[in-house]
Amino acid sequence: MMSQENKALIGVIGGSGLYDPGIFENTREIKVYTPFGEPSDLITLGELEGKTVAFLPRHGRRHRIPPHRINYRANIWALKELGVKFLISVSAVGSLNLSYKPGDFLVPDQFIDMTKGRQYTFYDGPVVAHVSMADPFCNSLRKVILKSAEKLGIVTHSKGTYICIEGPRFSTRAESLVWKEVFKADIIGMTLVPEVNLACEAQMCYATVAMITDYDVFADVPVTAEEVTKVMSDNTAKAKILLREVIRSLPDRPEGECSCCNSLKTALI
Repeated sequence: MMSQENKALIGVIGGSGLYDPGIFENTREIKVYTPFGEPSDLITLGELEGKTVAFLPRHGRRHRIPPHRINYRANIWALKELGVKFLISVSAVGSLNLSYKPGDFLVPDQFIDMTKGRQYTFYDGPVVAHVSMADPFCNSLRKVILKSAEKLGIVTHSKGTYICIEGPRFSTRAESLVWKEVFKADIIGMTLVPEVNLACEAQMCYATVAMITDYDVFADVPVTAEEVTKVMSDNTAKAKILLREVIRSLPDRPEGECSCCNSLKTALI
């Protein structure tokens, strides 16, 4: 049982570029043991606006874990063990929509899963869970993020479909055109699934802040590593400001249109 001083209502999973948020006070690192092995890294507990927050870098410090090798089950289990109810995922993505530009943020409301070989559930039997993913993200948390972004003047799109591919390679041009023209996806990344599935099974309020770094290859827009690095640096700085405002604005418990807390009520067999 986790001690009370190591509890946090709010969790943040940092993606590419966001390995240390640097916005918390009185930080300490803790190791959480799970039935699924080790999480990506030690979890940092810190304080902001009187609230305790748990931060975990998805790829580990120094980006040492590729997307297909992340222990998603251990990550979500560890944060759940700490008492996390609101879980904010920050993720770098490519754009499949010319209206969604590098440097913009997007808070997706749908996703398409094109991953292939990951651990997608905590319920491998004999108990089985068929959770509803019709509306996969917590709308209450999404609204707090969007309202915070608007207040700060950060360009953030309120709707969009995230297509998650296996990685670690990027798409071919033919694949990119399929994602855009056939699937009608708006952004592409490699880490949303099964993180979102597992957060649902853990009955967490989960939402993603997707930071657009560049256009996917469908656009045939030449891009240099220097340009991507600059956009990622700018995005990370904005993400830290946004996280501070979101955390400050979150209520003490979920409220309004939130079914996340009850996702297992009709799911278990």
